[in-house]
Amino acid sequence: MARLFDQLTIFGGNSNPGLTAEICEYLGLPQGRADVFKFSNDNTFVRIGESVRDHDVYVVQSFAAPINDSIMELLIMIDTLKRASAGRITAVIPYFGYGRTDKKDQPRVPITARLVAKLIGTSGADRVLSIDLHAGQIQGFFDIPVDEMTAMPLLCRYFQQMRLENPVVVSPDLGNTKRARNFAEFLDAPLAIIEKRRVGNADKSEVLNLIGSVENASVVIIDDEIDTAGSITQAAQVCLDNGASDVYATCTHAVFSGPALERLEASKLREIVVSNTIAHPPTRRIGKVTEISVAPLLAETIERIHAGASVSAAFRSPEAMPDSFQSRLPLFPRTNGFESRARERVERTGI
Repeated sequence: MARLFDQLTIFGGNSNPGLTAEICEYLGLPQGRADVFKFSNDNTFVRIGESVRDHDVYVVQSFAAPINDSIMELLIMIDTLKRASAGRITAVIPYFGYGRTDKKDQPRVPITARLVAKLIGTSGADRVLSIDLHAGQIQGFFDIPVDEMTAMPLLCRYFQQMRLENPVVVSPDLGNTKRARNFAEFLDAPLAIIEKRRVGNADKSEVLNLIGSVENASVVIIDDEIDTAGSITQAAQVCLDNGASDVYATCTHAVFSGPALERLEASKLREIVVSNTIAHPPTRRIGKVTEISVAPLLAETIERIHAGASVSAAFRSPEAMPDSFQSRLPLFPRTNGFESRARERVERTGI
């Protein structure tokens, strides 16, 4: 039987401090004390401000802009915790950057997703917790256990509560069809697909064809991330040109790089629903964007991993997802410090 740890401690890097604080608030735990900053020579420095000997430690860090700084912060934090004798270290990566470089799709190019995965394992992480990886095969790039959760049921529940008239789920490209099909099943809606061809290495794409019908429908375009928003706004226009009455968009990771916000603001999308796996300052927000927190999802998963309980069976449908800051799942009492032993909690709940 795998070892269970008494003390759960959560640290956060600088990429998404708000999400780390929400996770700790949900669990009723104080955030671990750590100094993470840069010297004037651009070197990153980490100092852990409390004992973590034999603790079950979770480090929350999204790979968001500046992405290379975020990665280095996580690697150095993991190495610091390892040298401080942490019992187990889990890298909680809500958004795994470089996920789109997961294969050699042209000559003489890297598979950077695998390189980053190797670095995380080499730095001393014992497992990884992430949300909606760009491609499932990225799990295989790691030599340590990976728990990939999904925010899709959370996003789906939002649209279920909207009670859209004649909803149709649209995939903006062929590669996203499986994710869109699952979302359509949750919504009990038909599926349509937009065929496109990406042009070279530039962030541009050419829309070719709409497969399926969206006439007089409330369309929900689903993707794992919105980067420059070129594909999503093109897809919205194609749906409107084919008779859609309203068009919404949703994704897990709101990267919003380059001209994304300007494109979304100028588009005819009625609403864009995203999660908070990536933090954005107030100056990078627009009224069309609705943000849903994944903190309850990550907090429940962290609690289950800590107790040695199953995480996969609990989050397979919108009805099973935890409400914001109020769990609907019969887990363990939320007490500061997790005074009860983890093994006793598992025995008591029977999970």
